Amino acid sequence: MLSLDRYLFSFVLLVFLVRLCDGGPGVVEKKVDLKIINGLDAGTDLNVHCKSKNDDLGAHVLAFDQFFEFRFRPNFWGTTLYFCRFWWNSESHWFDIYVQKRDAGRCNKKCWWYVGADGPCLLNDKIGVYDICENWKDGGSSQEGTGNDTARIYNEIFGGQ
Repeated sequence: MLSLDRYLFSFVLLVFLVRLCDGGPGVVEKKVDLKIINGLDAGTDLNVHCKSKNDDLGAHVLAFDQFFEFRFRPNFWGTTLYFCRFWWNSESHWFDIYVQKRDAGRCNKKCWWYVGADGPCLLNDKIGVYDICENWKDGGSSQEGTGNDTARIYNEIFGGQ
């Protein structure tokens, strides 16, 4: 009869092998640097409040071109999620700022978001511009990565950051 330790070891080994074969990340995830930059008009403050299931990162007020930054290690199971509420003037929106299954391949260590009135745009590490744009997640259904002309104009004029 096998002991409980052997069952536990077999289970852990099985989970590891399934994750490895699934193309999932390794046992120890690399830390992610997540940055949110205020891309609203000059003189308009961006209020940001981000949370995960276990962490409340608090509310922050960002002047134009200022940023809020935090680091975390995605979990082994591939389920890490951070969501943020954004508000300014009479506008209020929310967005899932980090979804491990969505973002693990497109922003490995550096997930930098430029937030404008039309929605957030992710820094494309390969070309150095904020051209991976998303819609706000308010209420109805939305398509991800549909584009944000304001952010693209910013990148064309200023060359990104």
